[in-house]
Amino acid sequence: MIRARQSRVWAGLFALAALAAALAGLAAWSLSAAALSERLDRALLLTARTIEAEIERFRYLPGLALEDPRIRAAVTAPDNAARIDAANRALQVAAARSGADELYLLDEGGTTLASSNWQDASSFVGENYAFRPYFRDALASGAGRFYAVGVTTGEPGYFLASRARIGDRQAVMVVKVDLQPLQTGWAEAGGALAVVDRFGIVILSGAPDWLYHPLVPLDPEARIAIAAFRAYAELPVLDRPPLLASAADLASNRIDTAEGRRALRLRDLPLDDWRLIGSAPLDPAWRNALAMAGAAALVTVALGALALTWQQRRRLLALRLKQGRILETRVAERTEALAREIEERRRAESDLREAQDALIHSEKMAALGRMSTAIVHEISQPLAAMEASLAAALLSGKIEDEPSRRRIEKARGNIRRILRTIKHLKSFARKEAGSLRPVGVDEAIAGALDLVAPRAATSTAQIRFAPEGRSPVILAGQVRLEQVLVNLLMNALDATADHPAGQIEITRQQTGTRVDIAVRDNGAGIPPSLLARVTEPFFSTKAAGDGLGLGLSISRTIVEEFRGRLDLRPAPGGGTLAVVSFDLPDTGKAAA
Repeated sequence: MIRARQSRVWAGLFALAALAAALAGLAAWSLSAAALSERLDRALLLTARTIEAEIERFRYLPGLALEDPRIRAAVTAPDNAARIDAANRALQVAAARSGADELYLLDEGGTTLASSNWQDASSFVGENYAFRPYFRDALASGAGRFYAVGVTTGEPGYFLASRARIGDRQAVMVVKVDLQPLQTGWAEAGGALAVVDRFGIVILSGAPDWLYHPLVPLDPEARIAIAAFRAYAELPVLDRPPLLASAADLASNRIDTAEGRRALRLRDLPLDDWRLIGSAPLDPAWRNALAMAGAAALVTVALGALALTWQQRRRLLALRLKQGRILETRVAERTEALAREIEERRRAESDLREAQDALIHSEKMAALGRMSTAIVHEISQPLAAMEASLAAALLSGKIEDEPSRRRIEKARGNIRRILRTIKHLKSFARKEAGSLRPVGVDEAIAGALDLVAPRAATSTAQIRFAPEGRSPVILAGQVRLEQVLVNLLMNALDATADHPAGQIEITRQQTGTRVDIAVRDNGAGIPPSLLARVTEPFFSTKAAGDGLGLGLSISRTIVEEFRGRLDLRPAPGGGTLAVVSFDLPDTGKAAA
């Protein structure tokens, strides 16, 4: 009877140990899997932002390249060898300076007229890319984008295209962006990150054996599109096995590989209907779960055995030991178990603090990136104050020593150069976020006048702005519209610097559904032969050292983003007339 009772006790103990092992293993598995998924989601978010930033860096390049006179000349005379040679060299320099992989010009039939790799054995010149979606989209809507393996070089890349009408012809400029360094970085970091394109093919991957494999079996429509667009050149992507047996496997968040089962996380990337994939081995999570299950079972058995042993000892010693000694033994045993529990909790708290510290560190690094942009802005404030202080010192008339006045003027000139440089750097480094908003025209003009007031105070030119009636409202960005007006006003002040009776007049006129903002000066003006070039990047009519040649180029880009137009022409009677035109929004005649 005693043996039967002991057998039942041990059977119950093992059953309890099995239950504890199952619960502990399940809890450990759930926590490990959740932590793994969270880590993959953070990696996918960072990767998505990195890819978008890398492509966004080259978005304006095709449009800017189409404004180059050498490119436009090649389009109008494709049979002129000298013009084609000049265009080839211009594209070669532009690609080298911008960091683009390749930059090439297509005629309206899709044939390459000029290319930055014109001297290479794999030159694009003469090749026809009319079958590429980026070319078709650019002809249809003005812009196109597509990721593909080059049919000429065999090297993959992201293609951004922009169309322009030049004379009676249409031309498409294409920039090829190399995204290979991204997957190289993923591979070096040991992370299994990948990008799946609109057809379901893995086009970028830190795991080489995933590259150019379908994620799931391809449907007939995808196979037809892949063959038509030749997106992967001669690579046999249609013959390669998919990574998953069916689309239903995506819901399991698991993938089986030669190295074992891995966790799988997906994130949509709006760019061209791409999807990001992140995976990590599940073996550590399984091992952790098994370890916790084993530990729970051992602890349960140990505690059970200890309890049984203690019970037997108590019975054996009941005849010889006093109740106080038995109680002392029980307290000692419980204290030891409590100490172990406290130590385990301390270790768990330490692990939690380490995880929190790692998260705080990553947030600090992100804040540091944002701070670096703000620092550039903050530098301009003390510099502007210094320039204003020096101007006030000169205007006060207390400095009569001519050498001192010259040194102050020279210092002011250097400060203005630094301010202009910072202004242009900020224009390239930061893009105003958000959609277009209603902006009062008069409010923007008043803001621009406030910004140029210190500079205008040191000039003999008079600035006039006398608005009549209610201010029109346009869709734009307040800060960037003021930036355009400040640039036009600063150019007018520079143009009238040597004029004994300089006049600068700002007007705004609403005609039907259009608003024209005009800045007119009576300065030296711009030679008619140079009017077509003043909005080109790095072209300036000022003396060397007085400007970067970026102000009007940036201003035109900003105005075009607001769906407006910037025109420069000689002013009647001399000087320059700059006109910024916008269409009124459909909601109409809002007042500022």
